[in-house]
Amino acid sequence: MQSLRPFELLAEDPTGARLGRMSTGHGTFSTPVFMPVGTKAAVKGLSTEEVRETGARIILANTYHLYLRPGVEVIKEAGGLHRFMNWSGPILTDSGGFQVFSLKGLNRIDEEGVTFSSHLDGTRCRLTPESAVEIQEALGSDIIMCLDECLPDGATREETEKSTALTGRWAARSKAARREDKALLFGIVQGGMYTDLRVRSALEMVETGFDGYAIGGLSVGESKDVMTEMTRAVTEVLPRESARYLMGVGTPADLVRSVEAGVDMFDCVMPTRNARNGMLFTKHGKLVIKNSRYERDMEPLDPECGCYTCSHYSRSYLRHLFMSREMLGARLNSIHNLFYYASLMESIRENIKARTFGRFKSAFLSGPMAGD
Repeated sequence: MQSLRPFELLAEDPTGARLGRMSTGHGTFSTPVFMPVGTKAAVKGLSTEEVRETGARIILANTYHLYLRPGVEVIKEAGGLHRFMNWSGPILTDSGGFQVFSLKGLNRIDEEGVTFSSHLDGTRCRLTPESAVEIQEALGSDIIMCLDECLPDGATREETEKSTALTGRWAARSKAARREDKALLFGIVQGGMYTDLRVRSALEMVETGFDGYAIGGLSVGESKDVMTEMTRAVTEVLPRESARYLMGVGTPADLVRSVEAGVDMFDCVMPTRNARNGMLFTKHGKLVIKNSRYERDMEPLDPECGCYTCSHYSRSYLRHLFMSREMLGARLNSIHNLFYYASLMESIRENIKARTFGRFKSAFLSGPMAGD
């Protein structure tokens, strides 16, 4: 399997923020990094060329959705997921666990895996730790995720302890099922909102040994302080020389706080989902483009932004597109928001390298984008 460490730690800020470089079969990328979400082998509304022009260097795709449609065999015939979607850079695929476990009433969990009904046509399907790895390897992913059990909101300690133990057993089986030496395999730390269970899960994942470690089950309604507390409890016991990935997070302020807690990788639908709903991120705060104040505003979304949208179109025009429900509006808004996120991560990396991240964080969290 992987003989060289895929993650190289390049610098650390006194706050604990880390600068790194991740190497995969389809190239390298710098960390901390934000991964746009391409659920069904597409970042909604954008071509892969447009996604790359925003500054993105790695994207996330969804195993569950691709397994159901178009199916693994179709993607294999296309030459793998990279060729299928015309993306030459790294791709991370999740295990599909979150989507399967969200099908309340349509799934049955046992020691071996989970049986579920497709949301498309009701077909009964089976997913195990072994098949989740096999599917992701067949897709040609660069970073694949172990199957884990996702806890429901409000799970008791007893439920959390039982579920976290199952995730640990599934992680060991996922590692044993690995056949390809091209893809990196990440274990997923669970443990709910219980610090000791989080630490126990993290140590178990480290003992099993993976190319990187993800932190799952956060950003599910808990306070920001609790999310940061759980994140830091995990990163403090994970190997310093391995990448840490906080799944499904989050707002710009979440990213800044979590980088300080030692996280290297992030993904979230927020920038593109908010863009489609007319909410834009700027250095001067959030901008809701449907507001009537922008009807005759001929300025760009953010005069300091260098994205394609801000270089070519006014707030007035973007408001017109949104109010007219023109698809172009969602596309241009998505380009801007992804550029904002990529630019934020670039600024974070620059400040870590200069060992000024502490000042950057303080200024950011006291500025117009501090709110969540």
